[in-house]
Amino acid sequence: MSAVRALSASRSGRWQAWLRAAAGAAILVGIVAVAGAEPFVRGLAAVSPAAIAAAVVLAAAATCAAAWRWRTLATRMGLRLGWGESVAAYYRSQFLNTVLPGGVVGDVHRAVSHGRSVDQVAQATRAVAAERAAGQAVQLCLALVVLAIVGAAAAASAVAVLLVVVAMVAVLAIVAAASRRVRAFFAHEGAVLRSAFASAGTVVRVVAASVVVLGAHVATFLVACVAVGVDASPERVAAAALVAVLASSIPLSLGGWGPREGAAAWAFGVAGLGAAAGIAASTAYGVLAMIAVAPGAAVVAASAIRRRSGRARA
Repeated sequence: MSAVRALSASRSGRWQAWLRAAAGAAILVGIVAVAGAEPFVRGLAAVSPAAIAAAVVLAAAATCAAAWRWRTLATRMGLRLGWGESVAAYYRSQFLNTVLPGGVVGDVHRAVSHGRSVDQVAQATRAVAAERAAGQAVQLCLALVVLAIVGAAAAASAVAVLLVVVAMVAVLAIVAAASRRVRAFFAHEGAVLRSAFASAGTVVRVVAASVVVLGAHVATFLVACVAVGVDASPERVAAAALVAVLASSIPLSLGGWGPREGAAAWAFGVAGLGAAAGIAASTAYGVLAMIAVAPGAAVVAASAIRRRSGRARA
């Protein structure tokens, strides 16, 4: 029976990944139908060696910070995780998230791979889930603060949208709490997470790492804006870029594509920069981000070679 359940869960996960990818593809098709292909072509043509070099450096900073965040929480949850191992695994997860449907396959692989290495798959999965959730929560709070400080018209609209998202999440949480089984599940997992975040030092490190990650991603988007020739005040561009970067984490994408381009078109349009400029900048950002996580491909290849060598020796 357990094997049947595992097979069913695996098939369900694959279907969910493909459905998320289909949603991202549908969003892209809709954007092309409305705005045409010219903004995408413009974004692709704007990618230059200088922009790639900047994106690679910024991605390295973001990856190291995210790996530190993961290692901090994993250690607090009693898991062994080396520094080099965490950075390599994070590069690999980002690469897989980019090239595989759904946008979360790399994180699942990271959790399972680490769990098997320490013989604690369930706890390792909790660590990865906590790391991703904490990062998203900090980024959302930072976005609200930054956009409120900027005070531009685009920022006001973006804050309104983010507040709507928060309200929707709260409603879903209330609905889920109506189930006794769900309450029991969250009570158990909540106890584990409280122990992980019980230390003030842990919270500070997680927040600091998340600030670096978000800053590096927004800086990469600004590099893309410069590459495509967006000419506006830093405040307006930063506000629009922040909205687009946050949309990248929506798990309804085709390797990160879809919601990001839609959000960029909306945010840049509201900021008076033009929806086409937002799509072009988002396209350039997407290409730069894919190139910047290419070291993850080397990690995947090295892992495959080690597995084959192990089977050959066996």
